[in-house]
Amino acid sequence: MAFSNFAAQAAAYDRAATIFSPEGELYQVKYAYEAVKKGWTSLGLKTREFVILAAEKKATTRLMELSDIEKIHRVDDHVGVAFAGMGGDGRVLIDYARVVAIRHRLLYGEPASIELIAKAIADVTQAYTQHGGVRPFGVGLIFGGINPDGTPKIYRTDPGGQYFSFKAVAIGSGEQEANDYFEKHYREDLTFDEAISMVIKVLFKSLVKGVEDPKEVKRIVDNLHNYVEIGYADVKERYFKKMDTGVVKRYVDGMRDELLSMK
Repeated sequence: MAFSNFAAQAAAYDRAATIFSPEGELYQVKYAYEAVKKGWTSLGLKTREFVILAAEKKATTRLMELSDIEKIHRVDDHVGVAFAGMGGDGRVLIDYARVVAIRHRLLYGEPASIELIAKAIADVTQAYTQHGGVRPFGVGLIFGGINPDGTPKIYRTDPGGQYFSFKAVAIGSGEQEANDYFEKHYREDLTFDEAISMVIKVLFKSLVKGVEDPKEVKRIVDNLHNYVEIGYADVKERYFKKMDTGVVKRYVDGMRDELLSMK
C-alpha cells in the first residue's frame, strides 16, 4: 500500500515539466537526460593546437544508408557541433546555432566565440524547462572550434540548460566508458594523429560494447570507417572541416591489430 502511494505521488510530479518533486527534481528534464544517454556516442577533444569532434553511426536496419547520416555539422566556418539524443531536437537547435553565428557576423563583423554560441543554445534549452505546454529538448550538444583570439574550445550543453567547457568530453550511450578513457589517457600535448587514434579507439569500444562474436568484431573493424564520423579545426587555418571517409579508413587500417586486440 505504501509503495502504491509513493508511485502515485511520483506520478503527480511527472505530469508537467514545470513541477518540482520533493527531491528538487524536474522529472521531465530528468527523462530528457536519459534520452541523451541512449543516443549514439559523440565526443569532443581539444589541445593547444586543434579541436576534434567525433561521433559513431549505427545502422538500425541493413537497408539504411549510413553515408547520408550526419552526426557532425558545421555551424560556422570556425566551429562545428556533434550531438547525442533525439535527432529532430538536435537538428532544430543546430539550425538555431547557425542563425546565432550568422547574426553575430553581420552585427559585429567577426566570428562568434564558441561560448557565445553554446550559451545561446543553453538559454533556449533552459527556457523549455520552465514553461507549460512544451517539453525539454532530449538532446545534448558538443560545440568545438577556434575562438576569434585563436584559442581552441570545447563546450557541452545539456537538456537542463547548463553548459560547461571541457578539454575532452563524451555524451551518449558510451559516455561513461569514453569519459573514463579520457581521464586516464588524455594529454594536452597530444599530436593530431594521436588524438585521432584516441577518438577512434573510444568510439570502437562503444560500438563493440556487448558484442561477443569475434566475427562480428572483425566485421565492425572492417567497416569502422563507415561507422565513425570526424570533424576538426586547427589554430592555423581556423576552419572546421569534416574528415573524408578515405582518410578515416587509413587511420583505421593502421590501427587494425591494436583494435582487434582491444576486444
